[in-house]
Amino acid sequence: QVQLVESGGGLVQPGGSLRLSCAASGSIFSINTMGWYRQAPGKQRELVAVITSGGSTNYLDSVKGRFTVSRDNAKNTVYLQMNSLKPDDPAVYYCNVDLSVRTGYRGIYWGQGTQVTVSS
Repeated sequence: QVQLVESGGGLVQPGGSLRLSCAASGSIFSINTMGWYRQAPGKQRELVAVITSGGSTNYLDSVKGRFTVSRDNAKNTVYLQMNSLKPDDPAVYYCNVDLSVRTGYRGIYWGQGTQVTVSS
């Protein structure tokens, strides 16, 4: 069994910063790609940032230069540093992890979601 636990969401003023964390635990054998998605009310879930096992990253155009995705492989944790937050960034942010468990099964797992609100 695998669990993804997110933390770090909250309320921040425009221009402020937040750091999201997502820790994976359980019978994990290996972790491949880790990333973050977000979903705002009435909109489809979209990919925000992704980081491969080799450290390559990719970002949604609207967050490039403001958000940074990173990972700590020793802790099975992925982070999203969000700077210069804008009024169109608020959403529920979900971590997404492609991993293999000890039984050999490989699958995509989702965190529970954490709310990010940007308001003055």
